[in-house]
Amino acid sequence: MIKKLFKKETIIGLCAILAIIILIFGIDYLKGINLFHPANYYYVSYTDVNGLSVSAPVTINGYKVGQVRAMEYEYDNPGHILVELSLNKSLKIPKGTKAIIKSDLLGTATIHLDIPDNTDWHDIGSKIIGETDKGMLAGMGESLLPTVENIMPKVDSLLTSLNRIAADPALMASVKRLDAITSNLESTMRSINASVAKLPSTMNNVNGVAANFEVISSNLASVSGELKNLPIQPIMNDLQATTSNLKRITQELDSPNSTLGLLMHDRALYDNINNTIVSLDSLFTDIKRQPKRYISIKLL
Repeated sequence: MIKKLFKKETIIGLCAILAIIILIFGIDYLKGINLFHPANYYYVSYTDVNGLSVSAPVTINGYKVGQVRAMEYEYDNPGHILVELSLNKSLKIPKGTKAIIKSDLLGTATIHLDIPDNTDWHDIGSKIIGETDKGMLAGMGESLLPTVENIMPKVDSLLTSLNRIAADPALMASVKRLDAITSNLESTMRSINASVAKLPSTMNNVNGVAANFEVISSNLASVSGELKNLPIQPIMNDLQATTSNLKRITQELDSPNSTLGLLMHDRALYDNINNTIVSLDSLFTDIKRQPKRYISIKLL
């Protein structure tokens, strides 16, 4: 019984140890650390590791040759952080090499090894010179800060001018006029939309008018055909004869040798006719005054 219990406890203990080992290996694997890959360890002391994290890559000319193994604060050297680097086993580090922390635009930091042309190597586990690159944003900030300081008074005067313009009553009046123009445009667009909505009925009317024009055109064509079939030539001959007769009568009226010409041009005949009319007029007047002189009525 004791043997069975001891065997059971042994199995549980071994499983727990195995689980712990797997957990440690799993955590290191998630950090990007391969415990089965041989590596050399070096140390670097920094005063600022902002953005740097465990398992951050260590590169030479952009090629990854290792990673950050661990970081811890140096209590015996206040203000410094000790960073442990895990580098490829075959990589030799010359003396004078600098481990420079560089940050990208997103703030993620990596370590870049600046290796000099030297054949005097560092011992494994020794310290490498550490530097922190200020980064592009920091350099831009330092270069732009004086410019921004010079611009700020101008910006302040500009804002003051803008406030003055915004408080100007003329600007408010212009805004109100723009509101009125906008409302007028809206009413105009509504009128246009209403007109566009009436276009189908208008087009129907236009189509009706076009149909009427077609009917009228066909009627005109038929009338033209009938006119074409009329005896135009005899009518033109009659008109020409009538014109000739009128011309002859006009010539006789103008000629003093014809009867009509004598009536139109003889002055003596005109005077005689005029005198005759005057005599008849006086005769009729006398008849009205003294009818008995001219009319005799005898009673039987």
